[in-house]
Order: sequence, then structure tokens, then C-alpha cells
Amino acid sequence: MTVKDVPDAKIQHPCDILVKITTTNICGSDPHMYEGRTSFETGRSLGHENLGEVVEGRPTTA
Repeated sequence: MTVKDVPDAKIQHPCDILVKITTTNICGSDPHMYEGRTSFETGRSLGHENLGEVVEGRPTTA
């Protein structure tokens, strides 16, 4: 596992939003991937339990 600096996200599509993450945590499934008990592609990012505020963009409604 590594920590990387990545470019800031940008609005690329009309329905994109940028979210300032204020809190995050690992998901219960993340340790399984980290420990190699499930298939997981090299280069993918773990962690998807995020909370934050929309700082740019506005989602469209269907």
C-alpha cells in the first residue's frame, strides 16, 4: 500500500461535482482486498466511505 500525490480533480462533464472530503474511513471489505483474500487490480484505490461538501458543480436531475 502506498500514499500518492495526485492532480486535483476537475469538472469534465456537465453533471460532475467536486467534493471536499472532510471525513473518510475504510469499508469493511477493504481489509479483504488489502490482505489478498479477494481479487483486486494493481493501481486501484481502496476506501470509498467518504463524507464531504460539494464545492463546485451541481448535479443534474433526471
